[in-house]
Amino acid sequence: MGDYGTELMALKPRIRRTRKGTFALNIPREERDALRSLPGQLRDLLATDDPALERLFPPAYPADPHAQADFASVTHDDLRSGKLTSIEVMERTIDADRLDEEQLLAWLGSINDLRLVFGTRLGVTEETDERSFPPEDPRAFAFALYAYLGWLEEQAVEALAAGIDPRGVGPQSGDFEAR
Repeated sequence: MGDYGTELMALKPRIRRTRKGTFALNIPREERDALRSLPGQLRDLLATDDPALERLFPPAYPADPHAQADFASVTHDDLRSGKLTSIEVMERTIDADRLDEEQLLAWLGSINDLRLVFGTRLGVTEETDERSFPPEDPRAFAFALYAYLGWLEEQAVEALAAGIDPRGVGPQSGDFEAR
């Protein structure tokens, strides 16, 4: 599959902030088709006790099982509900050409959760790169999708950040592309 990072960097940006403060999605149909099934798969996974979910609900008190159980009983349902809401937004807007900030934040949450699940299942570490998954490895496609989700996540963060004035007073003038 080659150098995923280099290949992704050569692609046209998929998410950008517009002058109106919305976000244009320039995601080709093939990529949308690849993304389309992922939110539903994440929703199904959230209904299980799959170990990959630990990255989505990390323990607050790993050394104290009683405190962790108390914490989870208070927070888990709300966290899960938020994730499900983000999934619903992504599914509803998967074919949209524009998103508002709230919708893009929902996409960002779902993309991040998907990436965490892929990374956990693939055993990704800081040392992992595309050489860890040569083309003949049956996990190579999953790693390519993991890399793509990371690239898309980075673009969402950059598009959102383009609206932050370093002085903390609002959008930076001149940062929005024409449209």
